Amino acid sequence: MHTVVVGTSGVTASDVLAVARGGARIELSDDAVAALAAARGIVDALAAKPNPVYGVSTGFGALATRHISPELRAQLQRNIVRSHAAGMGPRVEREVVRALMFLRLKTVCSGHTGVRHEVAQTMADVLNAGITPVVHEYGSLGCSGDLAPLSHCALTLMGEGDAEGPDGTVRPAGELLAEHGITPVELREKEGLALLNGTDGMLGMLVMALADLDTLYKSADITAALTMEALLGTDKVLAPELHAIRPHPGQAASAANMAAVLKGSGLTGHHQDDAPRVQDAYSVRCAPQVAGAGRDTMAHAGLVAERELAAAVDNPVVLPDGRVESNGNFHGAPVAYVLDFLAVAVADLGSIAERRTDRLLDKNRSHGLPPFLADDAGVDSGLMIAQYTQAALVGELKRLAVPASADSIPSSAMQEDHVSMGWSAARKLRTAVDNLARVIAVELYAATRAIQLREGLTPAPASRAVIDAVRAAGVEGPGPDRHLAPDLAAADAFVRAGHLVAAAETVTGPLR
Repeated sequence: MHTVVVGTSGVTASDVLAVARGGARIELSDDAVAALAAARGIVDALAAKPNPVYGVSTGFGALATRHISPELRAQLQRNIVRSHAAGMGPRVEREVVRALMFLRLKTVCSGHTGVRHEVAQTMADVLNAGITPVVHEYGSLGCSGDLAPLSHCALTLMGEGDAEGPDGTVRPAGELLAEHGITPVELREKEGLALLNGTDGMLGMLVMALADLDTLYKSADITAALTMEALLGTDKVLAPELHAIRPHPGQAASAANMAAVLKGSGLTGHHQDDAPRVQDAYSVRCAPQVAGAGRDTMAHAGLVAERELAAAVDNPVVLPDGRVESNGNFHGAPVAYVLDFLAVAVADLGSIAERRTDRLLDKNRSHGLPPFLADDAGVDSGLMIAQYTQAALVGELKRLAVPASADSIPSSAMQEDHVSMGWSAARKLRTAVDNLARVIAVELYAATRAIQLREGLTPAPASRAVIDAVRAAGVEGPGPDRHLAPDLAAADAFVRAGHLVAAAETVTGPLR
């Protein structure tokens, strides 16, 4: 099994995906173990002094003015975990919780938190055992980190609350730890606070969204090319010299992908109506510009994620010179903004895909295709309601594009008076990405059927490869009306699993 080694300098996006989705094992590096010991020595020294230090010998948030005596500090750390594990609503997905825990471990191992080695090792042991704390949908404001979600994870480390075992059954966490020979942790000064104070949930969801969108943006380039072909559009607009004079890298990449898919097509440029088209509609002609802008947004979001993956997010932090300083690095704004930005781009990509689908189905704009791509229009409704479903999904994408990060609700008796809502931005982006796959699947379904209805014209070799692959996956071609939901579900699974991209790449080679 693949092993990810966690050191002091952060982790990579591929590390997060390996642990969250691939079940990779985790090991702590020697430098991480040394850094943990050094930082803990600083915390222990400060804890022994009479003067209060925030997070070490005081309360938290609006209660930070109270100095906590040594005999109450272990109770304080337990209490902060128990009281902050206040989430509600549906359970969060297993991959999100694993990413959340792994990224908190990343910060713990940086040597800036003061957490003991045995606590960090227990975090790794829980992940390696396949134990997943029960984390709920609601509870994080994205400031002071993802407090409630991280608290539910810390509760599991203490042997309290509920968790899901490797067999998928939810049971008391203490029972699961015992079965795997894991001793619950007894938290000491600062450790409870350090386990809760991070942007780890929103960051994990950002990393996974970027991985999914990399596939979906390539998929959207392919379906846009198929629709251009089905509409007998012109691929001259994809010429690299046209995109070089507006040098946005994402736009050039999308145009290159579409051109690669259409290479050798016998459909593009063949106008079958009496009024020759000088230009195609925006949804066809401007596909690289819209998808390209989304790709550039992804590049920016990836840069933010890379910085955050290298960060040590905690409050207070232990500095190499021995100081323990309060700070505001837990604020989720940098991550929240790009999560919202991506949701806007996703909504627009879905919107332009839906417009292309509608054009394929409208006999007045499809240049010779039958109404709704029906076998016997009137007796058959064809793909009419498939487009309704797609339109409903796009409507939802537009609502999900409303930025969460523009909102803020004060908390903690006005001490935490501005929050990022980054967790909420991440949650709605996950829904948006999920729905984008469905929108692309509907365009794929319509475009492949439309191409097959262009009798006497030969599609591009890449288009042919896609059609063959999607039919082999159980998505039926033209014919009389049938139950459409299974076909749409199969098309969705085909896109989501990356099979659409893989099919095109058998001809085009790697797409950008």
